[in-house]
Amino acid sequence: MLKTRFIKHLFLGMLLLAIQGIVAAQNKTITGKITDKNGVAIPGASVQIKGTKSGTTADAEGTFKVSVAPGATALIISFIGYTPQEVSIAGKTNVSVQLSQENTTLTDVVVVGYGTSRKKDLTGAIAQVKAADFNKGITSAPDQLIQGKVSGLMILNNNGAPGASATVRIRGVSSVRTGNQPLYVVDGVPLDGRVARPSLNLTGLGQTPDANPLNFINNNDIATMEVLKDASATAIYGSRGSNGVIIINTKKGAAGPATVDVNYSVGMSNIMKKLDVLNADEYRAALKEYKLTGDGGSSSDGLGSILRTGVTHNIGVSMSGGNETSRYRASFGMMDQQGIVKKTGLKKYTASLSGQSKFLESKQLGIDYNIMAAQTSEQLAPISNNAGFTGSLIGQALQWNPTVSLTNPDGSLNVLAKNQAINPMNMSQGYNDKANISYVLASISPYFKFNDNWEYRMMYSVNHQVGQRRASLDSSINIDQVMGVGIAAYNTAELNTQLFNNTLSYNKQLSGNWNLSAMVGYEYQKFAYSGVGIGAKGFPTNAVDYTDIFQTPTQVNTNISSFRNPSSELQSFFGRVTVNAKDKYILTATMRADGSSKFGANNRYGYFPSFAAKWNISNEDFMKGNTFFNNLGLRAGYGVTGNQEFPAGAAQAQYGLASGGKASLINVPNPDLKWESSKQLNVGVDFAILKNRLSGTLDYFLKNTTNLLFSFPAIQPAPASNYWINLPGKVMNTGVELSLRGEIIQTKNWRWSMGVNGTWLKNEMSGYSGPTVNTGSIDGQGVSGATSQRLANGYPLNTFYLLKFEGFDDKGMSVYADNGLTRYYMTNPNPKVLMGINTEVNYKKWTLSASSHGAFGFQVYNNTANTVLPIGNLGSRNIAKSLVGNGEAQTNSPAVSSRYLENGNFLKLDNLTLIYNLGAVGKVFKGAAVSLTGQNLFVITKYTGFDPEVNTDKNVNGVSSFGIEYAPYPTARTFMLGVQFTL
Repeated sequence: MLKTRFIKHLFLGMLLLAIQGIVAAQNKTITGKITDKNGVAIPGASVQIKGTKSGTTADAEGTFKVSVAPGATALIISFIGYTPQEVSIAGKTNVSVQLSQENTTLTDVVVVGYGTSRKKDLTGAIAQVKAADFNKGITSAPDQLIQGKVSGLMILNNNGAPGASATVRIRGVSSVRTGNQPLYVVDGVPLDGRVARPSLNLTGLGQTPDANPLNFINNNDIATMEVLKDASATAIYGSRGSNGVIIINTKKGAAGPATVDVNYSVGMSNIMKKLDVLNADEYRAALKEYKLTGDGGSSSDGLGSILRTGVTHNIGVSMSGGNETSRYRASFGMMDQQGIVKKTGLKKYTASLSGQSKFLESKQLGIDYNIMAAQTSEQLAPISNNAGFTGSLIGQALQWNPTVSLTNPDGSLNVLAKNQAINPMNMSQGYNDKANISYVLASISPYFKFNDNWEYRMMYSVNHQVGQRRASLDSSINIDQVMGVGIAAYNTAELNTQLFNNTLSYNKQLSGNWNLSAMVGYEYQKFAYSGVGIGAKGFPTNAVDYTDIFQTPTQVNTNISSFRNPSSELQSFFGRVTVNAKDKYILTATMRADGSSKFGANNRYGYFPSFAAKWNISNEDFMKGNTFFNNLGLRAGYGVTGNQEFPAGAAQAQYGLASGGKASLINVPNPDLKWESSKQLNVGVDFAILKNRLSGTLDYFLKNTTNLLFSFPAIQPAPASNYWINLPGKVMNTGVELSLRGEIIQTKNWRWSMGVNGTWLKNEMSGYSGPTVNTGSIDGQGVSGATSQRLANGYPLNTFYLLKFEGFDDKGMSVYADNGLTRYYMTNPNPKVLMGINTEVNYKKWTLSASSHGAFGFQVYNNTANTVLPIGNLGSRNIAKSLVGNGEAQTNSPAVSSRYLENGNFLKLDNLTLIYNLGAVGKVFKGAAVSLTGQNLFVITKYTGFDPEVNTDKNVNGVSSFGIEYAPYPTARTFMLGVQFTL
């Protein structure tokens, strides 16, 4: 029996082997290699047998092997970013495939709110910038990558310090009191907009500038950035979409063998521009001319004593791979950026892990996950926004009498008497300020595809930040209440944001000519911010860092503080419907309802609709045979968005606890407080002509912002000091945006492309009937409480409101219109024109790219010239060189006036990069390239300060200011050498 069973099994096995052999004999094996136009292998490219679901992927060398049935006639080769190609295999066993990049004007996928869309299907004003087009050089935060790349987008570095914040405006400024920054969304997660770096305000120094809230992102991890500009694109974000949205999408793993990408760069930075102040010989000559004393008998350079050549190292390593059911990407980055001011810099360590996995035999169940972790360590200089007569480090260095030695004969520092000029070397050495911030941004997103039409997706994310800051000011610093005492502070801050959302999407080709796409969703987000601080003065020794011996000062000289902002919650319901008819007519409608705890009890919910349409004219029958237009589309959209960037609890009664536990009301409740509302109309044209050699967009927009959020001091006798309301009036922004890209030369060895964008803006406030609102504080000696800007009907926001300077009289004293009794509305700091120019030339393996941007039609207030370097300094401190011999008396007072308004027009060469693509080096290194980059090489401007592209925060009671320079951290010029390769 066993023998019979064995014979049967043996016979069946031999029969199966024979059948398999027959099938194998009928199949044939196809091998091949997949490269790009430069012959560089494309690992992970997909190879599919036409008409089947079978196939394979290319290995690290770009080669593949696939077994095909006798009836197979072709392979479909595809890879993200390249045009799919069908390759015939009739009578072939080996093929070579060269993929070309896709036509980016039409087929690119663009990330929109809670979804994606083809570029050709966009009904809103959305611009996409890919990693290949990012700005080169040293960039600590992602916003710097797209400076000058997008029409309607202004990105202005507030100062030159490593990791400093930036002023970002999309289509101008529209809010008088709340934030004008856009909403940032990273891999689908809206950010809080704040950063957990504790604030600091040490005696005599003022408030230091903020850090950039995007510092935690590794720029090498970013794949694309989308800028959503009009309401039809941003209304899906409701009460946070008024100032536009910037979506940051990180790189993901691709199916194929594991690959390792490595990049390293080293850069050297120096000051881009120095101010013209007197040197020692010029100072002596000026003293003689003005018959003054003050010659210290030496020669010194105050600014030079605190500057250095900053060296920056940046390394990034990433690994990615996977298959059709599971892909991953992991990365690590380290940046060590020395500032050009001594004892300043930024060290940033980043790590990320992302993946996409599919489950079940049907692959209908999946999960996406992202984890980003970072640690930043800033070393900060005492350079502040609002220092008084004692100044901050840059002001002290500029003011130092160049005839007075910085050091004594024995090598010790020359410290003057209390409240006299501060030796910048002593301030640099005696000030210590370090801020460390830990970041975690994590999200997990499971989804289920019910069929080809329906998909449900859920996301949960956490954004957690913890900051610590230690600062001390040595007792040798000759400032009142510091000299002989010493002060120190240790502060912490914690920021937590949680998000939970659900979306259900539907996509159906209803017939051959109609497509319906719809999405509905629910989202809940919660924000919390808190901190603790300790400060003290009167330390017994300088041998130990003050922040390590807080127990030594007396109790009366020690203070402890803490805070917890009222938590805020946002609950939202939203949806979008898009109908595409014949690929000619596209209609999109969105609606979002936001319920926010920030709003008053009578206005908990806001509703934000939008409608947009597009007519793809180039797809019409009457355009067939047209050889001039390759693409022509007309867009129009209208929508309502909101702005709730004001403090949590502003509508509620708030209490403060003082020492001893006594509570007092600090904010009057307003149950009717609501969000700012912006209604925006956008009309645009998309076009491509001459076989796509020239493409572009042209947009006109009109934005009307009402219900302006504002806080006023409560009218006494009121139970509290602060009261939030919605102001009467409106802010109108109108403008035209033009973006062009041309492929000027396209030959076998040569390629030259150029992109140009321009924006024309107009801003005006009207209908306001409230009390006078001044802002734009001017700080320094002799100008206490002075302001330079006022909100007024018929004028742009932040219009300068000043005495009108008319020259000097015969005694060298300033002359002002109406004898100085009247202030006048002047020009404003909002540029009328923005411009960006980007170009790239390729020759064989060489690539030369340049990027520049500029702004025109605006003025900057030079607070540095006004109060840091006035003629009255002569004899004790330094002055601006231009003042000598200009007819001004040494006793003339530096009043706040139009004298210090300067033309801010500029054109800056942001970076110039030369790349040599080595390609494969041996059998190990692939895609190797070496680059040399020059950053901030020059700026064309008449502005006499460090940089016209500056914005010192000079708000008054929270009312935003713009366009004022006050002895900021100088801008750096950098040269960087880089290398990258793939393993």
